[in-house]
Amino acid sequence: MTLSLAVACLWVVVASVIALGPQRYHWPAAWGLIAVGVPILGWVTWTNGPIWGLVVLAGGLSVLRWPVRRLFASLSRAER
Repeated sequence: MTLSLAVACLWVVVASVIALGPQRYHWPAAWGLIAVGVPILGWVTWTNGPIWGLVVLAGGLSVLRWPVRRLFASLSRAER
C-alpha cells in the first residue's frame, strides 16, 4: 500500500470519528474534510492512477453524502 492510500484510509477513519461526535460539529468538520480531502484525492490519483482515484472519490462521496446532496439541490434550484 502506498503512502497516499494510507493517508486516504486515515482520512476515512477521521471522518468516521467526526461522524460519531455531536451534530453541531458536522458541517464545520465537513468543510475541513473537503479542504483536506481534495489534495489527498489528487495525490492518490497521481501516484496510483485514475482507477484508484475514482475508488477514493467514491469513498469520499459516500462519507460526505449530505454536502453532496445539498450541492446538487442548490444546483437544481439554480437551473429553474
